[in-house]
Amino acid sequence: MEVTLDILQAEVLKLSAADRAKLLDVLLDSIDEDEEIEREWEQIADERDAELESGAVLPVDGTAVLARLRAKYKVE
Repeated sequence: MEVTLDILQAEVLKLSAADRAKLLDVLLDSIDEDEEIEREWEQIADERDAELESGAVLPVDGTAVLARLRAKYKVE
């Protein structure tokens, strides 16, 4: 039996949210194969982590950030 995209999609949607998230990670990794870009993102993440650890920058609560953005752009 040939598995069509429709059949595969129906089966995937039967999975739990956690399993669908894991599958999504695998699928995204399979198409995101630009190692240079991945290294650059890793470097940026490391730099930001170091800034937080050193106290050069202070963390901002995600809820506060979203509230500011909603107020700035008048989004409910």
